[in-house]
Amino acid sequence: MKRFAPACLGLSAMLLSATLLSACGSVAESLDDKPNVGPCPVAAALYDTSRLVEINGAEKHENVVFTGAVEGVRGYCRYVGNNPITMEVEVDFAFGQGPKATTSSRTYPVYITVTRRDKSVLAKQKFDIAVAWPAGKDVVRHTETIPGIVIPRANDTVSGSNFEVFVGFDLTPEQLAYNRSGTRFTINVAKPAQPK
Repeated sequence: MKRFAPACLGLSAMLLSATLLSACGSVAESLDDKPNVGPCPVAAALYDTSRLVEINGAEKHENVVFTGAVEGVRGYCRYVGNNPITMEVEVDFAFGQGPKATTSSRTYPVYITVTRRDKSVLAKQKFDIAVAWPAGKDVVRHTETIPGIVIPRANDTVSGSNFEVFVGFDLTPEQLAYNRSGTRFTINVAKPAQPK
């Protein structure tokens, strides 16, 4: 799946010129026996964008079309001396096919951002994950590896703790409002009332 530019070229040059790159090798390929000079940036999913719920009709289980959830995020980094931070992120997803689904496949829009800690976005990249459900399965789990995140540092005193890397679903304004409301779809567990 092609997400980023195939050459080691920056996609964004905001503030510290944080860049997301691909085909530049993984963190594991750049390891040697020197310890990092500081901690890795925080890698996480924001609550507001960590799930996607599509419902066709009233908010009931039987009206769910598709769901998606970020179940885990792990970040690995490498930097020594005054080198930039090279990072790789692994994201665990769960994708659900609900009773109202009319197809056994869907493409989920996802994003990854690099930010200054609790401040501005330095770089953002969007990509799609195509999911297909085998017959008889309504949940598919998938781990996506995002390599080649390079965060330049102004000097060797700037540590990874100054940055954060967030992943999540690229949601519509309505989907974002739904997540922020804290609403969860209602699962009907009671049997329907019998007519008298």
